Amino acid sequence: MDASKRRLRGSNPNMAAPHQLFDDTSSGTGPHAAEYPNHGSPSLGIPTQAFLSEPMSNFAMAYGSSLASQGKEMVDKNIDRIIPVGKLKYYFAVDTVYVGKKIGLLFFPYMHQDWEVRYQKDTPVAPRFDVNAPDLYIPVMAFITYLLVAGLALGTQNNFSPEILGMQASSALAWLIVEVFAILLSLYLVTVNTDLTTVDLVAFSGYKYVGMIWAVLCGLLFGKTGYYVLLAWCSIAIAFFMVRTLRLKILSAAAAEGVLVRGARNQLRMYLTMAIAAVQPLFMYWLTYHLVR
Repeated sequence: MDASKRRLRGSNPNMAAPHQLFDDTSSGTGPHAAEYPNHGSPSLGIPTQAFLSEPMSNFAMAYGSSLASQGKEMVDKNIDRIIPVGKLKYYFAVDTVYVGKKIGLLFFPYMHQDWEVRYQKDTPVAPRFDVNAPDLYIPVMAFITYLLVAGLALGTQNNFSPEILGMQASSALAWLIVEVFAILLSLYLVTVNTDLTTVDLVAFSGYKYVGMIWAVLCGLLFGKTGYYVLLAWCSIAIAFFMVRTLRLKILSAAAAEGVLVRGARNQLRMYLTMAIAAVQPLFMYWLTYHLVR
């Protein structure tokens, strides 16, 4: 009987394997493979448009550009409140003739007569057209040169190192900031209505570095005697320069014209002007005395 069953199974091909209830479509070659095309990603065949259409992409780019422009405008506005970047160009509008005349005025201010700043349509003219106008070119270059001369002086004392020179630069810059903020606070307390700006005060306070450079150089060449002689000359000159320049900005119009100053408020303004001029020699000595042995 077993032999007959084996012969029957071999003769009937439909009994070779059990009937498969579902088609295998895993290989994509089943009978219905053509009815279901593959829509995956590059690895799965799914195109990018299925997630992010072209209109959505354009909207995202436009929104991002709008945010970037608004952020840039906000940063520019806040920076301009602190530092008037657009106005800084005025303070660097100088030429060689102006620089020569201004340095001569800083050393010999006694013969200068006209201290008024010239205006054109309610706007001060550029420094290269008026030697009385404040600038930032001379103070910035004088500050850098002062650091170079300080490095030279420290080298002659066998005391030079980048750390010491960095401390010298930090100290000089810190004292300049303290001086400017002290003047601003004093002007506020005295309630002075003036057109002096913070940049103007930085320029006027930075002019003393010109005399400091020459005092240190003279000290390196001729010793302490030469240092003190030239420091005294430059100190008197810068004090006279500050008084003649700031009196037109701080004192009242009557005092600026030479009329006798009356009233407690005008006297405070006069004292403030004298105090600003008096501290210039003190800073000059404090920042240079240790550079000359």
